[in-house]
Amino acid sequence: MHQDGDVIIGGLFEVHLFTVFPELSFSTKPAQPWCHEFDLHSFKLAQTMAFAINEVNRNPHLLPNISLGYSIYDNCVKLGVAFRAATTLISGAQKTLSSSSCRGLPSVLGIVGDSVSTHSIAISSVMGLFRVPMVSYFATCSCLSDRQRYPSFFRTIPSDAFQVRAMMQILQHFRWTWVGLIYSDDDYGRHAAQSIHQDITAFGGCIAFSEVLPKDNNMVEIRKIMQVIKTSTSRVIVVFSTEAYLLPLMDEVARQNVIRQWIASEAWSFSPLLLTSRMLPFLRGTLGIVIRRGEIEGLKEFLLSVRPNNDHKNSMVRKFWQEMFNCRFEPEEALAVSEGRVCTGEEDLSKADLAYSDVSDLRPSYNVYKAVYSLAHSLHNLMSCVPGQGPFKGNSCASPHDIQPWQLLHYLQAVNFTTGFGDQVSFDKTGDALAIYDIFHWYGMPDGTMKTRTVGVVDESQPTGKTFHLDEGKLTWNFKLNKPPRSVCSESCHPGTRKARRKGLPVCCFDCLPCADGEISNTSDAIECIKCPVEFWSNFEKDDCIPKEVEYLSYEEALGISLTSVSLFGACASTVVLAIFVHHRHTPVVRANNSELSFLILLSLKLCFLCALLFIGQPRLWTCQLRHAAFGISFVLCVSSILVKTMVVIAVFKASRPEGKGAMKWFGAAQQRATVIVLTSLQVAICVIWLSTASPTPHKNTHYQSSKIVFECAVGSVAGFATLLGYIGLLAAISFLLAFLARNLPDNFNEAKFITFSMLIFCAVWIAFVPAYISSPGKYADVVEIFAILASSFGLLIAIFAPKCYIILVHPEKNTKKALMSRGSPK
Repeated sequence: MHQDGDVIIGGLFEVHLFTVFPELSFSTKPAQPWCHEFDLHSFKLAQTMAFAINEVNRNPHLLPNISLGYSIYDNCVKLGVAFRAATTLISGAQKTLSSSSCRGLPSVLGIVGDSVSTHSIAISSVMGLFRVPMVSYFATCSCLSDRQRYPSFFRTIPSDAFQVRAMMQILQHFRWTWVGLIYSDDDYGRHAAQSIHQDITAFGGCIAFSEVLPKDNNMVEIRKIMQVIKTSTSRVIVVFSTEAYLLPLMDEVARQNVIRQWIASEAWSFSPLLLTSRMLPFLRGTLGIVIRRGEIEGLKEFLLSVRPNNDHKNSMVRKFWQEMFNCRFEPEEALAVSEGRVCTGEEDLSKADLAYSDVSDLRPSYNVYKAVYSLAHSLHNLMSCVPGQGPFKGNSCASPHDIQPWQLLHYLQAVNFTTGFGDQVSFDKTGDALAIYDIFHWYGMPDGTMKTRTVGVVDESQPTGKTFHLDEGKLTWNFKLNKPPRSVCSESCHPGTRKARRKGLPVCCFDCLPCADGEISNTSDAIECIKCPVEFWSNFEKDDCIPKEVEYLSYEEALGISLTSVSLFGACASTVVLAIFVHHRHTPVVRANNSELSFLILLSLKLCFLCALLFIGQPRLWTCQLRHAAFGISFVLCVSSILVKTMVVIAVFKASRPEGKGAMKWFGAAQQRATVIVLTSLQVAICVIWLSTASPTPHKNTHYQSSKIVFECAVGSVAGFATLLGYIGLLAAISFLLAFLARNLPDNFNEAKFITFSMLIFCAVWIAFVPAYISSPGKYADVVEIFAILASSFGLLIAIFAPKCYIILVHPEKNTKKALMSRGSPK
């Protein structure tokens, strides 16, 4: 909103509650943010500023030769929007100077606002550099009293430091010494919470809990706060927050049917969004600190006289009109969002929302009114300066045609006047107003509605001392027998917590700290928590020990089912290949590849696949003893057969040469069987010694995860397990070396190539197994071992037998002696 004048005063108000920022393309100039959710109450504050300036202009005794104007911006409750508006006001971005010397009055001499403490901190940090006066009507953070950081900041609302002291008097009056604290995550809430923590100990009180409201209204965090409220023994809760951050918590209070005694800060103590019939059962009896009430004669008539126009500088009034009458000025827009209702601009405001024109209980509006008049009186005093008696260098006065903000700042610090309502307005050396509060009480009406009334006053403005008065006869309570709740700091903790006394505070002050995981307390006065037995764990409430969950790789879980399926598939595949070889045992491909050793390898591979099943299911003594022994013996049987097969290939090749005709006499069928038996017997001996000296046994491990028991098979002897694996690795390495050396034999002796590839896969899998097995916790160590068994078994099965099955089944014409021999003939 804008109105021209000789001197312009800026204004910042939160007319919209939410902001949508446009997406940045970084290729074009960013569009303006879009604000929505029009707030009639804040628009009323902005109109109060406009009324006050018009009233000053009509007053012949105040600034008689100067007209005031205003430029009022919407901050949309966003720091970025508010800061941009403030810099626009002081930089004169919308003002054109016609003077050739570019001299004249600044764009604005002072700003009324901002209402949000965080906004005021940021804006006044910059305004202070240029000594531009800033008079807030609702920013209460005590940090803004720091004259070093905010030299040009003033306010017509008392600092939170006074509000906290007023709250302490209420708590002390009712002997509420055990108090919960909830505050918003901004400068307003954090500084107030810090003051409460410091001041409550003065009368022997303590903070039972201190919780921060999330900025993003995160319901997970809201429910955590509700859990703290419900488990705490405190029945009185102080809340320092604006209504925007508080609404989600109060919705949850109503949903969970929680009744407490609430102490409200001035930011929500008269919130129309909470003074509803729905919240009556939960907020009845609330005591709130509210700012001083005032009366402004003629404001109601002014509010009802507002009319929209087509001036783009007064777009705020058009938006208000559309919101008030649920219509739109543009017909196309009206069809889309307002059921076709087109605004005429002649609608009757007196028949619209009564809250807009209600001036019976002016509080923030009265602060806006005083802020405008403080700037007006300061400017009047500046203009009334007598030359030669001024406050500036050489007793000079400010030039009426070249007033600077820092000059107005000097007069604002010393301003002192009385409003038409009879209130004195002045600022102390920190820019704070006189501290006078009313105490509000929320009560229920017979028709189910909730109202507020003044039941007391706190006045710290008098030099004779503080005045505290509370009329208890007007109070009604939301508790049994209609009496105030008892909330003293000697009460007990909730089961599942322990008392921890706070150092340097009264004896009764303690924190109820939750017991650690695995610990409980069944009493409400426990100083120490009790550890649960080894095989037990604390429940969610931490007031009882329950058996720990037992974890092992079972056949019922998805991982166990998958591994079982793969193991059985491998065993079936080995059986199918064995059946194919038996059926075609008289064909050249099977006979040329030593059919007896091939049958032995396939049988051992089937055992390898099946032994993986011993690692699944609840560990028992026989499965623990059998799993590694069966795995070790099966793999040695397989690898030793491959080793003998490799040696036979080399012997056959040497026997085909004149100088090696006697080589095969050492590798006949009997020698092959004997070699396999001897090599396998060594592994059997290793297993027997291991099982007889330090046998693997079922073991309940509680070290991997404290809340669970990992049921596993302890290997017993690490040396025995290492020897078993080492022996398999030795045979595999020898087989790989021999096969690698024989890889270039003629094609009719090409078995060595397949063996080389199969042993390469085998060795790679088991080399990777060792570090993976060591680093895998609990049941996942068994999963790693099963995976190694299955991967290496499939590697051997596919690498050695897939090429032969391909010839047997797909190209039987190649399964002849002539075809095999021709592959090795020279070209």
